Amino acid sequence: MPAADQKSTASLTLNEARRVALAAQGFARPTAGRSPWRNVEAAIERMALLQLDSVNVLVRSHYLPVFSRLGDYDRAAIDRQGFAGGASRRLFETWAHEASLLPVRFEPLLRWRMERAQHRKGWQVRGGRRYLDKVLAEIGARGALAASELEDPGKRTGHWWGWHKGKAALEHLLRTGEVTAAGRRGFERLYDLTERVLPPEILATPTPAEHDAIRALALAGARALGVGTETDIRDYFRLPVGEARRAIDELVEVGVLIPITVAGWDKVAYLHADAARPTRSTPTALLSPFDPLVWFRPRTERLFGFHYRLELYTPQSKRKYGYYVLPFLHAGRLSARFDLKAMREAGCLEVRAAYAEKGVDAPEVARAATAELRRLAAWLGLGDVRVLPRGDLAGPLAAAI
Repeated sequence: MPAADQKSTASLTLNEARRVALAAQGFARPTAGRSPWRNVEAAIERMALLQLDSVNVLVRSHYLPVFSRLGDYDRAAIDRQGFAGGASRRLFETWAHEASLLPVRFEPLLRWRMERAQHRKGWQVRGGRRYLDKVLAEIGARGALAASELEDPGKRTGHWWGWHKGKAALEHLLRTGEVTAAGRRGFERLYDLTERVLPPEILATPTPAEHDAIRALALAGARALGVGTETDIRDYFRLPVGEARRAIDELVEVGVLIPITVAGWDKVAYLHADAARPTRSTPTALLSPFDPLVWFRPRTERLFGFHYRLELYTPQSKRKYGYYVLPFLHAGRLSARFDLKAMREAGCLEVRAAYAEKGVDAPEVARAATAELRRLAAWLGLGDVRVLPRGDLAGPLAAAI
């Protein structure tokens, strides 16, 4: 029976679904002190991946989801484990949800996507296979390189987001798995031969059949979500529709996923059989725009009643909330949003705008947000929090601060 047509025999209220989702994503009260790497790695394993993004107005987006769940930790630990090659590497970079860092164990499960990329239309590189082989040979001889360091990078054009042919070639080779991101210089990606980057035991892992890999990724997405619709599960690793639907059907058949109804949702949802179902959940956290809890905006709206769009690519005159707006999770709901900027030279975290959601206790939310903003500022090495007078929560927040 197709996933969309399955009849559910269990149900969750919306509050129950929220608690399941928050528990699955690893939200709890941050522990005191700095979290060690083992806790950071466990949080990443629970989420399955960290989405990368180049915007650095606050902090690189892949660092924030771990902070949201654990509080203080050493960001350099992610750099060491995700942007350094060799046998000890615990994370690797590839295209998964978007460009992402994932535990290295996922690499064999994504080889089918790399194989498909070799035949993807529209990814023809100027110079063809001969030029790709030339780039590979150069990396083989010289070691990890940035696109700007190639001997023959070519000139920028209006295509490939303005990329020159060298950058286009390297991105194609990354997608096909012939090279892997070996590290970052600033945020510029360095490319090296895959066999010099990934741990030997990962390279030696047999490549699973495509359908088995997609089913494993669908299961990983469902586990990370706790509860979600077919579309939610597909989106987590951006899985193809037909194959993901078949995988979900099989996971239902063996009892790993349970079809359920969620109050207010018009589509059947799937509960992971091992998902925790807390009777109470009141985590408080500032969320990256690319946090797995909120990155799929239709689910964010369905689960929290929170309409969210990132406006950094919107002209300033048309922005409603601000340039880089973080949702604020408090008492089990998304209760506010803050436009934040790290003013590094001034040494302060600037709240450029603050807005409360309808029906929340603004003074209470402001007090809770104050603690999180101060925690964030301290983690970023900023000594102060400054609130600008924009938004209906700015007044209560400034008073609380």
